[in-house]
Amino acid sequence: MTRGQGGQSPSNISHYLKGIDFPATKDQLLEHAQENDAEQDVLDKIESMPDEEYQSMADVMKGYGESEK
Repeated sequence: MTRGQGGQSPSNISHYLKGIDFPATKDQLLEHAQENDAEQDVLDKIESMPDEEYQSMADVMKGYGESEK
């Protein structure tokens, strides 16, 4: 998995979600990432996460991990 601004690493997803207010739905995560000019692979990764309400960035990272399975 790559690190930095490209790729689908957790740090990249958290970069594009910086400043989001929690709780947030998956759709809100997608919208916020789009507003922060996230790359398509990041948007695809968020789209593949479980459809639930996330209470914190830790929940987002858990959902990210679940989508890796």
